[in-house]
Amino acid sequence: MLSLQEISDRLEIQQLMHDYSTAIDQKDFDALDRVFTPDAFIDYSVYGGIKGKYPQVKAWLKKSLAAFPRYYHMVGNAQIKITGDTATSKTICFNPMVAKSDQGEEQVFYCGLWYLDKHVRTPDGWRMTERIEENCFVYNMPPWVVPSPD
Repeated sequence: MLSLQEISDRLEIQQLMHDYSTAIDQKDFDALDRVFTPDAFIDYSVYGGIKGKYPQVKAWLKKSLAAFPRYYHMVGNAQIKITGDTATSKTICFNPMVAKSDQGEEQVFYCGLWYLDKHVRTPDGWRMTERIEENCFVYNMPPWVVPSPD
């Protein structure tokens, strides 16, 4: 049986996942400051992105996601393991994206992935200290989408 503390911790960690998706989908990158620790490590390299510390990755997100006019993240099936003031999780994400070519042509493609996260309890609540994307599938990616790690 789960304790009230563990139920509360799980809900707060799940909320981080939703807050991340909402911040990205609304292009409110400053909202990510309430999701990640300042020294968090993030790895988007599985889809050709960068990996590094949170401030560097946050700046890259602002630049690289501008190339996609529309997208969303749907997350679920979070497996959360809590050990005291730290936790790990594996969460499914379905991410359809609209890519636009230089000629104005739009195409929808789909990414299916898992987020492999590490979390820590802070005085301000739970935060992510690490996020690594693990690929499951990519479908219908247009030929003009070239990942940019810089």
